[in-house]
Amino acid sequence: MPRIILLTGGHTDPGRAKTAVNLIRYKPSEIVGILDPTHAGQSCQSIFGLGGDIPIEASYDALPPADTVAIGIAPSGGKLPPDLRAQVLEAIQRGLNLISGLHQFLSEDPEIAANAAAQNVTIWDVRKTLEREVANRVGIDERCLRIHTVGQDCNVGKMVVSLELTLALQKQGHDARFVATGQTGIMIEGSGCPIDAVVSDFVNGAAEKLVLANQQHSILLIEGQGSLAHPRYSAVTLGLLHGCQPDGLILCYEMGREHVAGMEGVPLKSLAAYRFLYETMASLMHPCRVIGIAMNSRRYTDEQADEERQRLRRELGLPICDVLRHGTEELAQAILHRGWEIGKLSKDHL
Repeated sequence: MPRIILLTGGHTDPGRAKTAVNLIRYKPSEIVGILDPTHAGQSCQSIFGLGGDIPIEASYDALPPADTVAIGIAPSGGKLPPDLRAQVLEAIQRGLNLISGLHQFLSEDPEIAANAAAQNVTIWDVRKTLEREVANRVGIDERCLRIHTVGQDCNVGKMVVSLELTLALQKQGHDARFVATGQTGIMIEGSGCPIDAVVSDFVNGAAEKLVLANQQHSILLIEGQGSLAHPRYSAVTLGLLHGCQPDGLILCYEMGREHVAGMEGVPLKSLAAYRFLYETMASLMHPCRVIGIAMNSRRYTDEQADEERQRLRRELGLPICDVLRHGTEELAQAILHRGWEIGKLSKDHL
């Protein structure tokens, strides 16, 4: 089991620090501490709202022994921030291996690569991929139930929803598998494909390949990326949607968000509009519909979240919950019912 130090560069918001937050959430036994001079001396719990007493320190010397350093942030553009460069180089000099989900490959940075080679340090660029296969529509096992999380926007919780539902279904005894399509999900699961780093012609094929590699399981929870209506990332969303050919979709959104993240001049559409858009585009390739709504209500009180939940149930007629606040039961049952409805699961599964 690796012993990992996270680099967060002073960022604590769940969007920018999503890699750190989710590694802490799903791999807590592997995280020994956080290197972040801005928040040194504070606990992980006080900064991120999870992680208990995982320490945050200003230097490597003040942290517990480790063998690996992971970039814990997802900066816009995917480049290594200048203030983290010195921390990465120091990690190499200490003989610590590197994990990075950035678009900028550390293994191709001349200075970092040379130092790593000299210290016999391993660099895992999670987004580095050589996928070069188009979709062929051959070999898909239609006994496997494919559920895909899709989004109103980026950073609304698609990965968390996919993971939480996978864990819940496994706990109930179902043969469910989380299929990672982004850097953080791959770090957590240990396998997957960084879909947003695949050349556009091969995105559909890479998504199909993920299905083919995992369809021995009864239920696949395929992590979504971006949004069909996102001005920057709609292409990867559509390729993933068409490549994995889902039977059902869970539409994820953040309560109260009005504009595309980082693009204040671009308003978000209604959930009803997104529902129509995703069902239409998915069904071009395979019969599909939205089976539930996953809300991210982190900025609101329990009472406000419950009011929103009831309003959307009336408006959309779909199961809806925040998987971290309300639990997963409502959406897990929607998945099982969809499987029974289309003949991929028996009534014994319900």
